[in-house]
Amino acid sequence: MTATVLAARNRWVAVEDGLVVDEGFERPPAGAVALGDVWLLSGFVDLQCNGVGDVDFMTAELDGFRAAGAALVRTGVTSYLPTLVSAPLDRYGPALDRVADAQADAVGSGLPRIEGVHLEGPFLGGAPGAHPPELLRPMDVEWLAALLDAHPGLVRLVTLAPEADPGLAGIRMLRDRGVAVALGHSRCSYDEALAAAAAGATLVTHVFNGMGPLHHRAPGLVNAALDPGTGLTPTLIADLVHLHPSVVRLVMAVTSAILVTDRVATGVDSFGQHVGERDGAAFLSDGTLTGSTLTMDRAVRNAVREGVEPETAFDAASGTPADELDLDVYASSTEGGRADLVALDRETLEVEGVWCSGQRAYTRRREP
Repeated sequence: MTATVLAARNRWVAVEDGLVVDEGFERPPAGAVALGDVWLLSGFVDLQCNGVGDVDFMTAELDGFRAAGAALVRTGVTSYLPTLVSAPLDRYGPALDRVADAQADAVGSGLPRIEGVHLEGPFLGGAPGAHPPELLRPMDVEWLAALLDAHPGLVRLVTLAPEADPGLAGIRMLRDRGVAVALGHSRCSYDEALAAAAAGATLVTHVFNGMGPLHHRAPGLVNAALDPGTGLTPTLIADLVHLHPSVVRLVMAVTSAILVTDRVATGVDSFGQHVGERDGAAFLSDGTLTGSTLTMDRAVRNAVREGVEPETAFDAASGTPADELDLDVYASSTEGGRADLVALDRETLEVEGVWCSGQRAYTRRREP
């Protein structure tokens, strides 16, 4: 075997030409690289990351994306969607151009792969959160289709509110073009959420945040997200500020959820508002919660510490989001795919090593 074999306690994986070509759970082949007492997993996939440090993806240039990628890989992220929030329509085209340049630049660099863009807005509804209401608008199918045509394959996920898409023509157009649709920042009813799911929506963005509450007689979007029969998968922010630990346990117990960071740049955001950090979350100067400073590895540790089974948390950070976008990455339970891997200490769940397309991208340095 000419492949490099990485051996952990839970499995061994053979990597060749950037791909996983074999794996096993018994004794590894001779010559394997012993990683020690770690979990060896598929790399983390963050579907919602607005920025990192002082880098805001709406305005970032190439150097900013490189700096963000270098920070993300240390947290176990091997794939992510830069997330662009609500803005005047003329800002999206230039922002997508910059992401496309960064996407090409990241290939083969040892940095996390930019899988595409997540548009969170501007077609949002009755629960705008930190999105300035004056920037929200009803669905404009013609404009959105033209934006997609000008940037083929770049937009992978759009968060919208059903009430902002009368007739659900926007959802149908997006799904026809292979773009995933998430419901969010909405006060839609349960039935409206089901209609959106029937039209092609498959996700609910940061469940419980930016939507009406769970209700036992007047069900809404939260109910639809937690009901396994709807076909909607919730994403959640496990910073323990956006959601109480008991809610994190609830969501991850009743459905196949996806961990996201909703990480934002601190300082001045895309809206020109000051963003500060407190208790691992991000707040506007008026106290409005606006994203987080969470990292994917910390989201996993938080979930496990609060009682979620490790394998459930791992899948929520890697396999489930990868499946949602049909990424060609190694899934942590099957052979094949791009060798994007993360090694976590079995006790602390700290990131010990990261591989992007089989290339070692990060090694934790221990104090002597």
